[in-house]
Amino acid sequence: MSESPLTSGKRAQAAIIGAAVAPLVGALCRTLNWREEGRQHYEAVLGSGRPPILALWHGRILPGIHYLRGRGIVVLTSRNFDGEWIARVLGRYGFGTARGSSSRGGARALVQLRRDLAAGRQVAFTVDGPRGPAGVAQPGAVWLAGATRHPVLPFHIETDPHWRLSSWDRTQVPKPFSRAAIAFGEPLEVPSTADDVVETSRLALEASLRDLERRTLEMLGRPAGAALAGSTRAR
Repeated sequence: MSESPLTSGKRAQAAIIGAAVAPLVGALCRTLNWREEGRQHYEAVLGSGRPPILALWHGRILPGIHYLRGRGIVVLTSRNFDGEWIARVLGRYGFGTARGSSSRGGARALVQLRRDLAAGRQVAFTVDGPRGPAGVAQPGAVWLAGATRHPVLPFHIETDPHWRLSSWDRTQVPKPFSRAAIAFGEPLEVPSTADDVVETSRLALEASLRDLERRTLEMLGRPAGAALAGSTRAR
């Protein structure tokens, strides 16, 4: 395991936050009323023998943790402070973590994820993390798909009502007994790691995630754009 860039004090603080947040996520998300669309895409990929590379926006990670809990999915998380406490929460819900990002430790993390896929584990990326900009996919997930021939499986979650944190990724925190909608898109095959193929696939992934956002909003009876304008900002 590589040495953490955080001080021992910061690691201790992250452990405290993780221990406090994890049960709150569970208690809150157990009250959600879920609606699903496109689940057959997820099941089909699992049945194909090629574990998926799951892809979502960073701002939807909290309900995603609960929905996908207990599956042994390995999640790429950054090595900064936020990534540290998020990794602690993920561990309590049966996820593994690969520590790295586009700015630090990314190559090492991608090597680990290749090994995880080869061992039959699903992996997941918050594709606009760890610093954004929001809604712009970084190339890591599609590059990994091209290198391993495992499909990228995009999905999106919306909740209503929710609080929206004042952060770059507009993180949604569902209110108790909210409605939650999750939609899986069609698998995205990436035939190589050539630069033009990765860029074309990255743009296709962004377009799919935007479409899934529209679909989940429709499932909740909300107009397009409500994810930005219709939520309650947490302070």
